Amino acid sequence: MVNTYKMPNNFLWGGAIAANQAEGAFDVDDKGISLADVHKFYADKSNSEIQNLQHQGMTRQQVLDNIQDDEGYYPKRHGIDFYHSYPEDLELLSQMGFKTFRTSIDWTRIFPTGEEDEPNETGLEYYDHLIDKIISLGMVPIITMLHYETPINITLKYGGWNNREVIPLFAKYGKVLLQRFQNKVKYWILINQINLIQFEPFNSTGICYDQVDDFLEARYQAVHNQFVASAEIVHFAKSLESDLKMGTMTADCTAYPFSCDPKDVVLTLKRNRMQYFYTDVQLRGEYPQYALNYFQEQDIDLEIQESDKKLLKENPMDFLAISYYYSQTISASKDSMDPTSVEKNPYIKANPWGWGVDPLGLYNSLSQYWDRYQVPMMIAENGFGMYDKLENNDTVHDPYRISYLAGHIAEMERAMRDGVNVFAYCAWAPIDIVSCSSAQMSKRYGFVYVDLDDQGQGSGRRIKKDSFNWYRKVILSNGADLGENFFS
Repeated sequence: MVNTYKMPNNFLWGGAIAANQAEGAFDVDDKGISLADVHKFYADKSNSEIQNLQHQGMTRQQVLDNIQDDEGYYPKRHGIDFYHSYPEDLELLSQMGFKTFRTSIDWTRIFPTGEEDEPNETGLEYYDHLIDKIISLGMVPIITMLHYETPINITLKYGGWNNREVIPLFAKYGKVLLQRFQNKVKYWILINQINLIQFEPFNSTGICYDQVDDFLEARYQAVHNQFVASAEIVHFAKSLESDLKMGTMTADCTAYPFSCDPKDVVLTLKRNRMQYFYTDVQLRGEYPQYALNYFQEQDIDLEIQESDKKLLKENPMDFLAISYYYSQTISASKDSMDPTSVEKNPYIKANPWGWGVDPLGLYNSLSQYWDRYQVPMMIAENGFGMYDKLENNDTVHDPYRISYLAGHIAEMERAMRDGVNVFAYCAWAPIDIVSCSSAQMSKRYGFVYVDLDDQGQGSGRRIKKDSFNWYRKVILSNGADLGENFFS
């Protein structure tokens, strides 16, 4: 099939990172300790074991032990030193012709414990300089307010986002950001991947599972409190004389039925609806009945005040951002309503972390979201983690990454040709950073290789991979030149 679709001239091509995975400098300029800073690297565990630890979360004592630990290695405390190297790193990305760059602001650089009356001016000044640099290079900044950087004090003192007292703390932080950067930043994602409360419960909610009697209920209460805090920030944004666009972000965890067995189809329907639940609330402004039924069936009793309902209804988000990496299937005979219970798709291949490569899944998901919501969308993350090899002549050959990204971009364009309004594509991550889930440097995504290993050893040099020049051609051609025809 010949692709005759022409991408919009103002389409935002770029890439995305997170402050906690890149900046490092965890003890610089009065920064506080965040959730990410207690994420230890386990050199003796397999990928599946690390994933299970992520799903389980942490105990309060583990948090306290990790804060005091001076022997273990905590990669996110160091990142790639983007805190200091951002001018040179952004210059490199600008060589690819980036039109946009997404990153997060670390809450603990602005309010180290989350409780301070006044923000840390040094932290605000740092992000002033960072955003100014992004803009000076011709990129549109897309800023995430919370990307797993909740102050650890919120966990230790308040028990995490489960506590309603956290709502005004985050709202205060968000309002400070909007007041400070309203004339520099148009696009804001309030909370990164707000739906991952069961895949990454500690990162997402700051709750230690031994702090509560019902961990599942506590996580849903936490996300409700995040809904309310986000709606308060949206309400405040409307009061400013700026063309601000406020977005919600979800990790695409929708799935296919494992077979055409009606039981597989219906369980998948129910599971997918509980993934749409998060965006239904934030884009439609109310709790859907299927979610209320699910909470009742699971004996989940949420504190939802009448004022919360009014706030959510009156302050929906302006756009939907999604991350998409892989697809999954569901079998009624093997799986349950637990979103972490899935089956491998026998029709696709996976990377070493078990993530099934499925470009058509992106077309499917974008189409489903568009049919459901009819709001502008952006791909906030899409990328391929792999063990890259640095050759002796300072080259990195990554045809697998080029193939993965080309296939997904092609399917994004196919969806847009069908009428889906996608305004930005952010590859994750354009420069190698510490992995979120495994805390590895060796799980690499970038177009730029960073010479650091899983223990933080190495020169830190930046080296262009083959995919660097490939993505430069994609942007230069506005998505027309993907290297080969991936449409089928």
